[in-house]
Order: sequence, then C-alpha cells, then structure tokens
Amino acid sequence: MSADKPDREAGAAPRGEAGPATPPDGEASLDTAAASSPVGLGKDMEGESEAHMRSLPGWPGRAFAAIGILVSAFHIWANIDGRVSMLWLVGLHFAGFAFLACLRYPLKIGRFVAPIWLDAIIGAVIAGSTVFIVGSENAIYAQGVHLSPEHWAAAIITILGAIELTRRTTGPIIPTMIVLALAYVSFLGAHIPGVFRFAGLSFETVIFRSIFGDDAMFGTIGRISATFVFMFILFGAFLVRSGAGDFIIDLARALAGRLVGGPGFVAVFASGLTGTISGSAVANTVSTGVITIPLMKKSGFPARFAAGVEAAASTGGQLMPPIMGAGAFVMASNTQIPYLDIVSVAALPAIAYFLTVAFFVRIEAKKRNITGVDDETKSAWQVLKTGGPAFLIPVATLLFLLIKGFTPVYAAGWAILSVVLASWLTKNRMGPRAILEALALGAQNMIMTAVLLIAVGLIVNVIAMTGIGNTFSLMISDWSGGNLLIALALIALASLVLGMGLPVTAAYIVLATLSAPALQGMIENGYLVDLLAHGTLPEAARAPFMLVDPDAMAKLAAPMGREAAEKFIAATPNEVLQLVHGQALDPALVTAALLSAHMIIFWLSQDSNVTPPVCLTAFAAAAIARTPHMATGLTAWKLAKGLYIVPILFAYTPFLYGSVPQILLVFAQAVIGSYAVGAAFEGHMEAPLNWPLRILAAIAGVVVLWPGLPVATAIGAALTLGLLAWTVRADRRSAAALQTA
Repeated sequence: MSADKPDREAGAAPRGEAGPATPPDGEASLDTAAASSPVGLGKDMEGESEAHMRSLPGWPGRAFAAIGILVSAFHIWANIDGRVSMLWLVGLHFAGFAFLACLRYPLKIGRFVAPIWLDAIIGAVIAGSTVFIVGSENAIYAQGVHLSPEHWAAAIITILGAIELTRRTTGPIIPTMIVLALAYVSFLGAHIPGVFRFAGLSFETVIFRSIFGDDAMFGTIGRISATFVFMFILFGAFLVRSGAGDFIIDLARALAGRLVGGPGFVAVFASGLTGTISGSAVANTVSTGVITIPLMKKSGFPARFAAGVEAAASTGGQLMPPIMGAGAFVMASNTQIPYLDIVSVAALPAIAYFLTVAFFVRIEAKKRNITGVDDETKSAWQVLKTGGPAFLIPVATLLFLLIKGFTPVYAAGWAILSVVLASWLTKNRMGPRAILEALALGAQNMIMTAVLLIAVGLIVNVIAMTGIGNTFSLMISDWSGGNLLIALALIALASLVLGMGLPVTAAYIVLATLSAPALQGMIENGYLVDLLAHGTLPEAARAPFMLVDPDAMAKLAAPMGREAAEKFIAATPNEVLQLVHGQALDPALVTAALLSAHMIIFWLSQDSNVTPPVCLTAFAAAAIARTPHMATGLTAWKLAKGLYIVPILFAYTPFLYGSVPQILLVFAQAVIGSYAVGAAFEGHMEAPLNWPLRILAAIAGVVVLWPGLPVATAIGAALTLGLLAWTVRADRRSAAALQTA
C-alpha cells in the first residue's frame, strides 16, 4: 500500500499539616493557582510530579495564571457559543496549552535547564506554527493538497512540538512510540517482513494526515480534549476552589469515621467522592492522602497498609462517574455510545470496586482491633449544612441536565455556573478573584492531558492508516485460541506493560485501538454459543456456516448443548463468525459487546497505578506515608484485586447491559465473591480463619464469581455468608470473654 500525494481521506500544596487550607476570597494572589493550588488538585490530572515542573513565583506566576485564565475563558466561550469550527478550536486548544506547557515544564538537556524566556520563545513558536498551519487548510487544498515551504516548516514544528512537550510532561515512552509510528508508516514498514509489512506513504502525505486526518492531532481525540475533558476539568477546579475538597473529607469522616477501622473507610469514601470531580488517581492520592494516611497510621493501621489503601482507593477515582479520568469521553467517542449511557452503567461496578478495598480495611481493622476516629468529628448533618450546597447542588445540576438529554459540554457549563452560585450558600463564597483562580487552576490541571491527547492522535492516526489494529486483534484471537479468559490475561499483561510508560488515558486509547475489536468479537461469540446451545440461532444466520460445514443447516436446527456449541464456534474461522454476528445478534447485544470490551480495557488499564515496578499512585502514597515504594506498590496491588475481578464479570455476565434484577445479582456476586477471596487472602473475617476455613472461603469466593453456574453461585454465597455469621458469633464470644476477664 502506498500513496504519492496527500489526500483528505482521514478528512499542589498538600492540605492539613503540609500546607494551608484554601484561602478565602480576596486573600490570595492570582499566582496562587500557578504556585500552590488548593486542595491537592494543583497536580496535572494525569499526576506528573511537581519535581518536574518549574516554580513560578512573582510575576512569572501571575503571567502564567493570566494566560491560563484566558485559555479557560476562551474554551468556555467557544464550547457554549458553538460558532468556532472544531479544527480551529482544537488547534487553538493545543496552541494555548503548548505555550503553558513550555512555561511550566522547562527544557532540560543534561544539566542544562533553559531559562523561562527561552521556553517562552519556544512556546510562542510552537503556538504560532500551530495557528498558521490550522489556518492554512484551505490554502493547502487550493495548492492541490501540496505543502509549500512555509507549510512544511509550520507542520514539522507543530508535530515536533507535540512530541517534545509530551516528553517533558510524561517522559520518553510516548515520544518514542510516536517516532516509531511515523517511521513505520513512512519508510520502516517496508523493511518489516510478514503481516506487519507496510509499503509506506510519502513523507508529505504522512505530515498532512498527521495534522488534518480524522484520527490525527486535531482529529477525534483532540476534539474530546478541547470539549468534554477540559470542560469537566474546569468543573472540578471550580468545585475544589469552592471548598468541595474540605467538604468531601469532612463528610467521609462524619459518615465512616466512627466505624471499626473508620480512618480506612474515610480514605475509601473520600477517594470515591473526589473521583467524581477529579478523575485522577494521583490527584486523589495527594489531595485526600495527606489527611487519611496520617489518620490511618494514628489509629493503628501499619503505614504500608495505609498507603496501599489510599493508592487502591484513589485508583477507583478514575472508575467513578461522571469524569472517569477522561475515559468516559474517549469511550463515548470510540464506541458512539452516548456518554450518559456509559456513566450510568459504570457507577455500580465502581461501587463494587470500592467495596472490595473496604473489605480489606474491615478485615485489617478486626485483626488489629482498630476502632474509629478518636477525635471530635462533626455529624453528617452539620457537614451537609455547612459545605453541602457547594458540592451537592453543582453535581445534581450536572446529572439533571445529562438525564434531560443535554450535551455533556452544555451540562458542564451550567454546572460551573452553579458552583459559583451554590458557593454563596456557604462560608467560602466565590467572588471575582476566586473565579479567576478557578479558571487558572483548571488550565494548569489540563496542561499534561491536553498535550498528551493531542500527541497520542499521532499514534492512533498511524494505526488507522495502516490497519495494524486489525492485525493485532487477529493476533490476540490467534494467541488466545479463541479463549476469552486467555485473551483477558493477554490484554491485562499488555496494559501493565503500556502503563509503565503511559498515563492511564493514553494506555486505554492505544490498547482499545489495538485490541477492542478482538475482544468484542470474542464476547459476541459467547452470545452465539448461547444461541447454538439452545437451538435459537435465526435461520437467516445459519447460511454462512455452510462455507465451513455443508451440513451446518441441519446441525443448527436443533439444540446442540453448550460444550458442542463451544467446539463448533472454535472450529469456525473469524471471517465467517463476523458475517454471522450481524445477522444473528440483536443490535442491542452488539452494542453491549462493544461497551463491555471497552470497559474491560479501561478497567485493566488502571492496574499500572498500583502494580510494580512502575505504579505512580502507590509511589505518591508511599511518599506521604514514608514507606518503601516497591513494598507499598505490592500492598496496593493486593488491595486493588477488584481491577481484575470486575472485568471478568463484564466479559461473562450482563453486568453492563442486563435488566435491573440481573445487574443487581451480578453486583451481589462481585461483592460476596470478592469478600470471600479477600478473607481467604488475609485469613480473617470478623474473627480469625484457620487454614481449612481459609481454603473453604477461597473456594466459595471463586465459585460465587464463576459465571454461568447459578446453583454453584448460590451454594458459594451461602457458604460465604455462613462463614461470616460464624465469625461474627466467634468475635462476640471473644469480646464477651474479654469483658468478663
């Protein structure tokens, strides 16, 4: 495959002991958002360490904040007004954040660190080149889709700028992948033998498509970044500036602080609520962890366990609607499934995940006889009266508008306004200065995400141009032998490897592009097995099977049983199965398989947060707890087992698309099964379990979670609940004996 001409075919300062609380309106200067943003969300949303950022005190901080305010204000106006073309919106989006990224992330070569004036010039050149090349689209077409020397220069500067800024903000892995991808599609592919051979495109075609392709820098993913993602990050920044971070911590302490192991539950609960406004695991950790980790240590939890709980719980923040770490927006774009449909089905699985972490907290608390918070805590009603409006009214406004059918961007705009209005019902009223600080904070929080999503478009564009995604999907199907569980293991391994160098959002985008088609096809094959086993395959869908077996029509007319159906599907080539899917399956089932595949990949992509050797969330928690990084990562990995349990349920059960009773039943499976597995890990429920009981708990948990065995599931659930009841009685007897002693 080759082409000679380009074409249009692709057409923060921690809270609590570590720093001051959010200043009241009128007491902070505008460079607050640049130098020490409130309540922990001053980190970029994907969690880059402050150590890699330039300190911006004085006038540089004020200038940085002022530019951030202008960038945020432009995005609000452009998204609400709707008259700016999408190409211009995404181009200006990248130009603005490229300039901010140059100011915030200095150029470093060896020991040389560029002065801010040099980075300002570099940023201005990248931004100017971006604006020029975006504005030259019509001129390029008028020239017969050829690039003039000035277009060549501007396009190359724009692409190299995206690569360099991604290197500064996320490290060398993504830039290396981009360079290899561009080399592959231009000349390297011609030298690769086998299925990955690609004849190559002209360099002019590659450059043109990298800028103007539908999947390129300013294409689909860039549009998501400039619209949905930034508007929701702005919404989170406004919530934080209004005092929602304090409210979340206080509410968590009021609701869970007095329970056995209360400080651990506070971490889980606070991280879940913080996830609704930040969608970033590291942001969750640094904002809530500075409170919850010392609280857990003080109450008696081991420091490493406390850090692991915070890391595992904060990872769940990226699974919790409505933001989901930008994943919901990318998923909606990739699948064409409405955003509201995605977040509505994602909530219950996210709750199941948080419960899996909470179970470990409860078990550890019972093992160590840890009680609740021993200091004076406000009641939930007191917390709701003082801070509730600033958090509950905006979130309710957002959900109401989404349910009414308004677009997420429109809903986010009104939700931002409602934050300002609701703040006047609290002590932390947002005046003009606070609004400007929130705008600056939102821009700062978006820098890495904006640069990253624009740059990742270069990789996705190459995958789309070459068809390498389909090849990779076929390889997954081949390596797994059509076995869905093996395919899940392969994708989990790939997500872990990618996650060592890529932020979670980028890992999901790349992995979904490569493996989602294969995973969707395997899930659809499972639906076909059910139809064949019961003899309900539509007659019109039987004909393609005759390409493989001339006697297929007779065999498919009657039920063949599950085992025979699985063998029949395994012996049928993928090309034939793809023909059958569209004729045999209800469109709703096809959509369900598509959503399940993407949700599985999205969940598995989170494991790099807590899985050694590179686990940024666990490392951030370890820094707060002052525990060994790798040991903390191993603890967090153990506590985050829900990341692997729930995706298996996505693959084999109607957790995301069934009726309400079916979904609740699967939810109960996840909760009971994960509790049994956790108890087996720890050797404890409400009282200690000896080895025979631990083995029994492990068997019960696996049986409960094993799909397609309703009778066995019921027996496993009964065993788990029976063990729980027995340990409750044993715990009470032990407590009574201590009182009488």
